[in-house]
Amino acid sequence: MRKTLITVALGSSLMASAVSAETIGVSMAVFDDNFLTVLRNGMIDHAATLDGVELQVEDAQNDVGKQLSQVQNFIAGGVDAIIVNPVDTDATVAISQAASNAGIPLVYVNRQPVNVDELPENQAFVASDEKESGTLQTQEVCRLLKEKGTTEASIVVIMGELSNQAARMRTQDIKDVIATPECSFMTIVEEQTANWSRTQGADLMTNWLSAGVSFDAVISNNDEMAIGAIQSLKSSGLSMDDVIVAGIDGTQDALASMAAGDLDLSVFQNASGQGHGAVDAALSLSRGEKVENRVYVPFELVTPENLAKYQALN
Repeated sequence: MRKTLITVALGSSLMASAVSAETIGVSMAVFDDNFLTVLRNGMIDHAATLDGVELQVEDAQNDVGKQLSQVQNFIAGGVDAIIVNPVDTDATVAISQAASNAGIPLVYVNRQPVNVDELPENQAFVASDEKESGTLQTQEVCRLLKEKGTTEASIVVIMGELSNQAARMRTQDIKDVIATPECSFMTIVEEQTANWSRTQGADLMTNWLSAGVSFDAVISNNDEMAIGAIQSLKSSGLSMDDVIVAGIDGTQDALASMAAGDLDLSVFQNASGQGHGAVDAALSLSRGEKVENRVYVPFELVTPENLAKYQALN
């Protein structure tokens, strides 16, 4: 029987070699990220259940040039398919072109490529529909504020990396919900990026508090920045009962923060499910099977009421 082989390559280059198993080259934007670690492990764990499937996983270290080089090395190595979690979603055209020219199937995972509507037939995008994420998040913040009897609410928005499509979409979702009659009592008083980082989220919140910014809710593009904001709020002596804090991803750290009564809500993004789906899509494309241009794994609202359901996930 053939064995499943999982190879995690931490180096910056991949030596070309003959491959007998079905081989998928995977370039992750960065390894040092809680959510992307779950995504990466989801791919590795799923491939381990498949006979004769080998993953070659590399860390692009948030370097666009390094990621393109990794893709080119995968091509030179004769992989059967490539999975890319883009460093910069605006820099995916060159990656798509390189894979297309080589006739190798390509699957983008989690972060939507700028050229998603123009992908060739042997390329696909597996993720969750970002229109759902910020929408579910902000609608729940709106509901909670109304529940507290708030008639005029000031909101601060912590954005992810501005080069990332998810950050832009999630922020637009927030504004779209606030523009509805039901939630028009909410006003954004500050919005700045913290680059998906817990540390930067804490620093940004500290700066806002030092500047005397007053707000009723914090809406963050991801859980890490929300947790950072919470750390800063608590360090400043503010009660978490006085402010609503919302994140996205449903990470374990976020769920622990919710269980402690600090984080009010998150939106579960099934990282493992996306990884599973990306591997399946890559294998299907490598075998000449048809795959939809976009494969979506649904977002789900997480609140203290349904927290237990998600504590074993992500």
